[in-house]
Amino acid sequence: MRFDNNKYSVRASAVGRSVELQAYADRVIILQDGMIVGEHQRRFGRGETAYDPWRYVPVLAKKPGALRNGAPLKDWLLPGAIEQIRKKLAGSDDGDRQMVKILAAALDDGLAAVESACAEALADNVHSADVILNILARRRDPPPPLTIATPDALKLQRPPEADCARYDRLRRLH
Repeated sequence: MRFDNNKYSVRASAVGRSVELQAYADRVIILQDGMIVGEHQRRFGRGETAYDPWRYVPVLAKKPGALRNGAPLKDWLLPGAIEQIRKKLAGSDDGDRQMVKILAAALDDGLAAVESACAEALADNVHSADVILNILARRRDPPPPLTIATPDALKLQRPPEADCARYDRLRRLH
């Protein structure tokens, strides 16, 4: 989005659609249908561009190569453990695709959770997206177990007795 001779990034879903701009002395807020699709510090130079790399993560699922070459993502400094994973994945054939999966998880699980999962994977000397996503899945709260009412016909009439002698008798029969 262009404003006052500068460019500001917006969420991918807003590209090519009408937006509303709220310009303040220190920031620019871009709205679409009442929802914030971009927010940046206001730029006062000419020809400057303000990117929020997180707004491009959904697009990366379709074009993971943009992680290396896309202007908003080239100089993106990620938190420590995530950046270490990024460097380790850079050498593999599907490193970009794996890194995109990790970044996409940050949109759902939060950056702190992904950072922690990456740190755990690195501590185990692993840097696979599948391992990191597995760590995240294990840390999520499990859904409450389903409670199934037991019909009266299936309820025990007599509680079981702890009698090891019965087991021994069965063993002797065979």
